Amino acid sequence: MTGVQTCALPISLFKGGVPSFLKGVELDETTKSLMGGGSSIKRISIKGNVFRMMANGEEVATNEDRAMNIVVVKAAPFVARTFYEGTYKDGANDSPTCWSADGKHPDAKCQTKVSSSCLGCDMNVAGSGEGKSKACRHSRKLAVVLDGDMNGDVYQLALPALSIFGKGEENKLPLEAYATYLGSHGVPITAVVTEMRFDLKSPVPKLTFKPVRGLTEAEWEICRAKAESDDAAEAITHTFTSKKKDDDDGEKFEQPKARIAKPKPQPLEEDDTPEPVKVASKKPAPVKESKADISALIDEWAED
Repeated sequence: MTGVQTCALPISLFKGGVPSFLKGVELDETTKSLMGGGSSIKRISIKGNVFRMMANGEEVATNEDRAMNIVVVKAAPFVARTFYEGTYKDGANDSPTCWSADGKHPDAKCQTKVSSSCLGCDMNVAGSGEGKSKACRHSRKLAVVLDGDMNGDVYQLALPALSIFGKGEENKLPLEAYATYLGSHGVPITAVVTEMRFDLKSPVPKLTFKPVRGLTEAEWEICRAKAESDDAAEAITHTFTSKKKDDDDGEKFEQPKARIAKPKPQPLEEDDTPEPVKVASKKPAPVKESKADISALIDEWAED
């Protein structure tokens, strides 16, 4: 992975590297329990328009390239919602006031439910957040592996609304439009090496997607196995079980209050966006590629 800067380890773990039979082996329960109960899943953060590799809440590497190639092996079944009450406070790291894993109803574990239904919630109204945005924000979690290291770690990628919804333009498609485009050609998103690229025209971090190539049969089998792993299941889980905020991309909020008051203005986040518009289910128009037509690329895979 080009452009990656890694943090130097204080000691060499093994002389000669990790034994081959241990590569790709998932952490056992003994190791996880001794790690202090924290999540073992690694994440890719997009804070500050930089791909940041996170482990145990700490940044361990960065990739300052504008694009990174991945394979999506699993996705959360629904677009989630998350609401934080109060004003922005740097350094806080708290659970949201209310959240929903299915985007329809507050999670059963929410101690303070703003509404019984997400659709009719006051926090789901344009203008309840910063500017014309909504105070309750959308997100979707993916489990991905890196192109060139598919046998390696599974990473969680949490996408804000701007990276999920919309029509896109030319070869720059948000997630749902990209998946719809591939699906209309009979190509699963899990069978493709995908380029995710920062849209530098956006004032906040926003990713667009396009296909690079189809997987080989051997890669396909590897990625299918990764999709069934515990790490992939954990990566797409949207839940909060402690007082710590699920810090997708470094934003911090005040401790929520016991009672829900009219929401105060919140800082502009990566997923602050007007009402998202989902892509129509009909087959989208062909996407123009600057160097090679994506349709031709997909047709080429179909012929192989």
